[in-house]
Amino acid sequence: MALTTQQQMLAEQRLSNDKKSTVVAYLLWFFLGGFGAHRFYLGKTKGAVAQLLLLIIGWVTVVIFIGFALLIALGIWLIVDAFLIPGMIAEDTSAARTRILNEIAAMGGSD
Repeated sequence: MALTTQQQMLAEQRLSNDKKSTVVAYLLWFFLGGFGAHRFYLGKTKGAVAQLLLLIIGWVTVVIFIGFALLIALGIWLIVDAFLIPGMIAEDTSAARTRILNEIAAMGGSD
């Protein structure tokens, strides 16, 4: 079922309200990246928990020198994430657009 122009405009308006901010994602990455805050914000919970665990276990085991390797791995992961954030936002936006369009189509079909 094709959406009307009004339904498409409603979908895009809802999408702009729900869209994740690139600036917020980068600020979270810069200030709280080790805690995985940017990944929590972007809905990548498993990766965020993994980053948080790397940080905690890294600092706890730094006295036996294993922690240094974990913290270095986390640092490399954070540098890679700096380049992945735009793709994560695009993926989130695409999923949100699909979800919103399906909701509007379902509401339109029941009228």
